[in-house]
Amino acid sequence: MNILATSGGFTVREDNPYRLRPAPLMRHALELSGAARPRLCYLATATGDDSARVAAFFHAFTDAEQTLDLDVKVSHLALYPMPNVPDMRAHLLAQDVIWVGGGSVANLLAVWRVHGVDEHMREAWEAGVVLAGVSAGSICWHVGGTTDSFGTRLRAVTDGLGLLPFGNGVHYDSESGRRPLLHQLVAADTLPASYATDDGVGLHYRGTELVDVVSERPEAAAYRVERTATGATETRLEPRLLEDRLTRGWRPDPPR
Repeated sequence: MNILATSGGFTVREDNPYRLRPAPLMRHALELSGAARPRLCYLATATGDDSARVAAFFHAFTDAEQTLDLDVKVSHLALYPMPNVPDMRAHLLAQDVIWVGGGSVANLLAVWRVHGVDEHMREAWEAGVVLAGVSAGSICWHVGGTTDSFGTRLRAVTDGLGLLPFGNGVHYDSESGRRPLLHQLVAADTLPASYATDDGVGLHYRGTELVDVVSERPEAAAYRVERTATGATETRLEPRLLEDRLTRGWRPDPPR
């Protein structure tokens, strides 16, 4: 029962924002599956199943320059305007890794619940499928977190799937409002004790226990935020740096 909740996973070609490359966090998710040829399903629900993002995801695993030694069987589950597979539960349970993209976590959760995907995800997790994702695809596995789903002002989302009994903060070092809001939410007991990630950092949970912190970027980190009698306290968690063998001409992919 593995979850890799991240603020990363792909890099993007500097001269083409729709040319993605699997970065170390994505590779780590695939390795956690233990499969020789992992079956990987992508969900872009948080961006309304944007066709350009879906196409870029598929291309990221077919371009030999980008994938190097990866051998992955890629599929996607779309919910707009209707599900693209006849049996969503069977499709998700047949995967080795499920990767959830960024965007609106509030919309993602609502649409998943309409279609029963929330229950399918729990069943897949309990069956040993690796659940992973970036931004909205990180928050969704937790109790909740900080989000811009409701507009430019960051707010709390508190109806996550709750597979993990923690709050979650993403893009902790690149969006200045994320850290103080997470502290406020934990201090007010709106969210439970929470884990947060700088861009390029991932949290690996086995069951509901955090067992590893990994990073694509030197000097980036994760953090645990806990309630105290006077507010909230933050503890820095140093990550293990993952190897990246292809960096020139690429930069981190934006969260959406």
